[in-house]
Amino acid sequence: MISISDLEKMRDLKDVDGLIKALDSSEDEKIREKAAYILGDIRAEASVDILIENLNDNYWPIRKAATLSLGRIRDKKAVKPLIKLLKDNYWHVRENAALALGALGDKRAVEPIIEALEDGSLNVKCEVVDALGNLGDDKASIPLSKILEEKDYLLRACTVTSLGKIGDNVAVKALVSSLNDDSYFVRVNAANALATIGDEESLPYLQAALKNSNGESHGFEVALKKAIEKISKKSKNR
Repeated sequence: MISISDLEKMRDLKDVDGLIKALDSSEDEKIREKAAYILGDIRAEASVDILIENLNDNYWPIRKAATLSLGRIRDKKAVKPLIKLLKDNYWHVRENAALALGALGDKRAVEPIIEALEDGSLNVKCEVVDALGNLGDDKASIPLSKILEEKDYLLRACTVTSLGKIGDNVAVKALVSSLNDDSYFVRVNAANALATIGDEESLPYLQAALKNSNGESHGFEVALKKAIEKISKKSKNR
């Protein structure tokens, strides 16, 4: 039987064959899980097929480990199998499927990930929102804008950051509204996102937010000033 110590030696030696053998179903589940993680850590491209096979394992921590590792290796062969895991019974697996698909950056995942915004787990939703930002497809702008109506401020804060990565007109409109969000974190992220986009039409709203702040939030005012300065400079250089 293979031990954890054996796996660490395989990691040091980048013994991909040995690690793949450790994924054999006759091994202890914890050993197999650890082997799956290590294959991702060392970006073992030769392990993609066996990791995809393990996405169907009955032990969910192995599915989670294989999912995360496939996201690290970034072989597009894994896209379709990972999309299926967005509906896994365990939120830990669904969460990592969204993370992996965001890392892979394949547009085939956009619509399935948008559907996953309806997931009942807040953890999953946060990763789904991040993944949509990483994919950068404007199909996600309207669904993400609706997430800004959610009660959880951390979810809203993640959402405005993702909208900043997409940067279309719908995103700008949503971000401008978020400058008035109840949460400091959301407001700061919205200002930073608008700075990233650099749309001149957001300038009056940023300036109004700065004027209305009245010294109530130093961090928010700093973010607003930086955004205004960045967008103004961009406008002058045109």
